[in-house]
Amino acid sequence: PHTSTFTSAVIACANGREWGSVLGLLAEMIASQVGPDTTTYNAAITSCAHGGEWRESLGFLVTMVTSSLPLTAWTYNAAISACDKAGEW
Repeated sequence: PHTSTFTSAVIACANGREWGSVLGLLAEMIASQVGPDTTTYNAAITSCAHGGEWRESLGFLVTMVTSSLPLTAWTYNAAISACDKAGEW
């Protein structure tokens, strides 16, 4: 599988608010040596935000920075939303 294949699955799980499945898919991507891209992480951050998993959301943000992936307005908004929903300001 390619990044786009995994990303499509991550987005589908994120839209279904299945953050646990998103985490599993990301782990599978890494184990398969398929690198997540900005879109993959944005979907993961959003999914975790909906699930109240603000720490996971911020962890993905940090991973994006350390991996030199571009951060977008979506990335920041999703991370802020995750903290907001959890009351972590």
